[in-house]
Amino acid sequence: MGGAEAVLLEILADLRNTRPEWQLELIVGEAGPLLAQAQALGVATHLLSFPISLARLGDSSLRGPAASNTAWLLFRELLFASNGVRSYVSSLRRKLRELAPDVIHTNGFKMHILGALAKPKQTPLIWHVHDYVSSRALMARLMKLFRKRCRLALANSNSVAADIKAACGESLPVHTVYNAIDTEVFSPQGDQLDLDSLSGLPTAGPGTIRVGMIATCARWKGHEVFLNALSLVPAEVPLRGYIIGDALYQTGGSQYSLAELKAHARQLGIADRVGFTGFVEQPAAAMRSLEIVVHASTAPEPFGLVIIEGMACGRAVIASEAGGAAELFEPGRTALGHPPGDVAQLAACITKLANDPDLRARLGQAGRAEVAQRFDRRRLATDLIPIYKSVAKYQNVANFESVAGAAR
Repeated sequence: MGGAEAVLLEILADLRNTRPEWQLELIVGEAGPLLAQAQALGVATHLLSFPISLARLGDSSLRGPAASNTAWLLFRELLFASNGVRSYVSSLRRKLRELAPDVIHTNGFKMHILGALAKPKQTPLIWHVHDYVSSRALMARLMKLFRKRCRLALANSNSVAADIKAACGESLPVHTVYNAIDTEVFSPQGDQLDLDSLSGLPTAGPGTIRVGMIATCARWKGHEVFLNALSLVPAEVPLRGYIIGDALYQTGGSQYSLAELKAHARQLGIADRVGFTGFVEQPAAAMRSLEIVVHASTAPEPFGLVIIEGMACGRAVIASEAGGAAELFEPGRTALGHPPGDVAQLAACITKLANDPDLRARLGQAGRAEVAQRFDRRRLATDLIPIYKSVAKYQNVANFESVAGAAR
């Protein structure tokens, strides 16, 4: 699952635990692990599969002067040219009328727009925004256009909250609700993985420091920066790097392939020093298999879920110090920070931690305590229930009991 889906699952779990009498309905546009895990929580799930044209539609890779014109073409395609999209909106509208929720909570850019088009007129809609609206030329246009159909927006950081206001206007209410994780799953204690075996590498020698990056293969996640930094770590430092994860979404042009990353490692001359595990089902176990967790995003990160996950596992974390990610840690106390894209500084941080086990231990202990205080998932229902009830009051709902979530 992507980070937004993982957070949605945590929300469902905490709502199910806190308000077991509520009826939670989840609508997803693509099959995947979110569906099965939500069902295991007792959430009623509904798969309304996206047509291929909609699944592949996206503008995360649009950058530069041509973005505006390209976005306009995509805008026209979405609203006027795609029979698949019109059909999907009709199906979603029928499903929402059938479920009759008190609140609709959408969890991704496509569903923000589809939800706005399909929702019953009097049902309040909440957009849960996990990324910078301004970075999506198409979605920024659409969200501004349909902002009046949304009762309020949730942002996963103050940085994203400010961006929503700038993109959609001051009239749209925005609340910051930080993401949260299950600190019993992401814990220093638990299973570990054999990263060498998963990567097809011989077992690393005794005393080897394992440093890894756990992320989808989105280009802005900084995989090349991580590899370049590893190439600068002195050869005498007993270290092995790992890239853990794979391409996730269907949007074209926005992701690396593992083949591209492996080729880059060979060009740098570090192919024998880096393992590529591919997708793993237990990210917490992968983190516990590392001494150092690296977050290397080259652009300001809306949140940076892997940062708090690594901290929760008691690992020393190095994070790009920008955007919402900078709100999650105190540099030098709970994690080390580096400027996004700064290869030399990232290499220096990796080298420093590899050579200083006491510093790794101090960061791990302080980071774990920080996450337990600020980012435990048991905080989510406390934050969200008053928001749900406040928007439902506009409908004069006497007995609030139903939330429909829509993912992707």
